[in-house]
Amino acid sequence: MIRINQLKLDIHHTEAELKAKVCKALRIREDALLSCTVRKQSLDARRKPQLSYVYTIDVTVKKESEIKKHMKRQKASNIQFDPREKVYFAEALGTRVLNHRPVVIGTGPAGLFCGYELARLGYCPLLLERGASVEERMKDVEAFWASGVLNPDSNVQFGEGGAGTFSDGKLNTMVHDPEGRGARVLEIFVENGAPKEILYQSKPHIGTDILADVVRNMREFIMEHGGEVRFHTQVTDILTIKEKNEEKLRGLSVLHSGNNGKLYGPRTLDREDAVSMAGEDRIETEVAVLAIGHSARDTFSMLSDRGIPMEAKSFAVGVRMEHPQRMIDLAQYGTADDPALPSAAYKLTANLPGGRGVYTFCMCPGGYVVNASSEEGRLAVNGMSYHARDGVNANSAVVVTVTPEDYVHFTAKQADRGNAPASEAHGGAGDRALALAGVEFQRRLEEAAYRAGNGRIPVQLFRDFCSNHPSTGPGEIFPQMKGGYTWGNVRDIFPEELADALEEGIRSFDRRLHGYARPDALVSGVESRTSSPVRILRDDTLQSRLGGLYPCGEGAGYAGGITSAAMDGLKIAQAIAGEYVPLLQ
Repeated sequence: MIRINQLKLDIHHTEAELKAKVCKALRIREDALLSCTVRKQSLDARRKPQLSYVYTIDVTVKKESEIKKHMKRQKASNIQFDPREKVYFAEALGTRVLNHRPVVIGTGPAGLFCGYELARLGYCPLLLERGASVEERMKDVEAFWASGVLNPDSNVQFGEGGAGTFSDGKLNTMVHDPEGRGARVLEIFVENGAPKEILYQSKPHIGTDILADVVRNMREFIMEHGGEVRFHTQVTDILTIKEKNEEKLRGLSVLHSGNNGKLYGPRTLDREDAVSMAGEDRIETEVAVLAIGHSARDTFSMLSDRGIPMEAKSFAVGVRMEHPQRMIDLAQYGTADDPALPSAAYKLTANLPGGRGVYTFCMCPGGYVVNASSEEGRLAVNGMSYHARDGVNANSAVVVTVTPEDYVHFTAKQADRGNAPASEAHGGAGDRALALAGVEFQRRLEEAAYRAGNGRIPVQLFRDFCSNHPSTGPGEIFPQMKGGYTWGNVRDIFPEELADALEEGIRSFDRRLHGYARPDALVSGVESRTSSPVRILRDDTLQSRLGGLYPCGEGAGYAGGITSAAMDGLKIAQAIAGEYVPLLQ
């Protein structure tokens, strides 16, 4: 096999033109070409409006050995011969016997991919989800956006698929990946209904509409391979036992709600892990994967109460910015009228003189700002796109990083001023209080956002954000939102230092993307769920200090996005498979 890199063609090229370019690069006739496989495609807009696609192509040809000899003499720098790549491979090599099924807590990307891999390897996992199935959840979320009545356990944050189900569905990641897990994640997506293009696009994206179908198909795979999924089932406690002076997991307390713990999947094993389907109960297990997501604040608190080691970590907070997608297309492509081009994206950063960094996050071309709340009396926003990305507005979070020292300081100042009601007290002191301080800071911002919009998404023009005056209506840009919104004062949600940093960062972005700081750009808030505010510590075996408990994914502080969370899920599944014998041989 021969690989050709940096093959550039006009964006309107045909398949025949691509093959002709390949043949020219290899100096062969077209009838000598057996196959062409696109390995990578990226868009080069550096000479806009003259735009090109740049390809990496894997080629098979007749008389390959002769062509290789000829091309090696040419010393073409963009051609490789028989390139080797790390291909992900996992198998069950463990020797310890499981007495009960492994339990995966949470069915976001980390939990779902972990459960998928465990099912494939014969471990018959039991997946527990506090929220609803993706089909039921979609209805709950649409009802919330229409009525404003929140279901605390089935919303944008909680339910099958996790928070990423209601997002842009970006699948690119910057995670170092020597094991090839990222490519395997994309393959699993395609095996379950995602478009094949994500395997080679430099910035792959699915979208909420397709992602929901993929999640359902993955659940069905788990069931077909002996696994089980229980919805409306929240883990409320962890049960432990001491063995040889080491504390180990022995089970979980769970609370069934909603549809009485609706079951999906066969009851394949007649074991003691069976539970009744109403009220509180207990599940026996010696292995549990903690894939709870970044918004499971009550679970963070429970784990802290049980002495599970965790630490505060930095995260980012800020606003959502909306601009016309046509403006972004013109800025990025030099044209806004070419149907061959996808809706343009952007990524902007600014290092401010005071030392803070401001950056865009989770940019949604042709997308919507959505009410992403999960707690009564608190309001958070996120961005979401459908696969077509055909909305009239582009939106992105604009956020500033806050450290544990920052948010302890800001929370104390807010409390001293008495301008924000106290959230639920977590109690305790020292390390435990600090570990949960980020949750408290998020909650205070979300309470301020809820008050600013009286339960609706507060929206402000950028010029009014700068002058700290509430807005009363739009300019030329109208909000494109899921959930009710109202005009108000978004700036007042934030501590002064953070509001100043956001304003300065947005103004600096205008120097790189003209029009970004236009007076009628829309600002909404609060964007507070960018990542987990805690890290649940794990050792070299990927377990917590409590043996058998595997912290996993974004909620545990080991991922940041759909793909990296899914990769961590595969990593945890590999660790379990390296330790234990499968239940099905």
